[in-house]
Amino acid sequence: MAIRYLKVLLVLCTALMCLLYALQNLANLQVAHQVVGLVLNMADHQYYPNSILPAITSPILTGLAVTVIIALEFAAGLIALKGCLNLWRHRHASSEAFQQAKCWALLGCGLAVLIWFGLFGVIGGALFQMWQTELGSQSLNGAFQYAVSASLILIFVNMPDH
Repeated sequence: MAIRYLKVLLVLCTALMCLLYALQNLANLQVAHQVVGLVLNMADHQYYPNSILPAITSPILTGLAVTVIIALEFAAGLIALKGCLNLWRHRHASSEAFQQAKCWALLGCGLAVLIWFGLFGVIGGALFQMWQTELGSQSLNGAFQYAVSASLILIFVNMPDH
């Protein structure tokens, strides 16, 4: 039973992480635009100055990227929160029922992995080479921590309960 409570709490932590980052981005919207803009325009790239795609300097595209990031953070947080509530409701249920109740929790954690590994690691890190700047490198390191945390929670929560 203690393992089920631990799974509920870890999914809750994932939900809160996603929602808090979305809210922090909203509270600092102008800065979020600037940071994403710096990544997309690939400024100050000295190590790998050439890229396979042109720099994106359009404020509209930067705004769209920020909107997608924040929307996905909110979505992941709300989905994980629903998953947390489902797990809580089924904490005393059979193993099969508890396993079925994990669907939203797994989706929320999986979406968190997609945000911080997919958007930040793959697109920001590999495609836009954000690791080449100090600000981008710090953001990429943070994204790695969040992606790994969400991945470990995803794996742990998905483990069967007997």
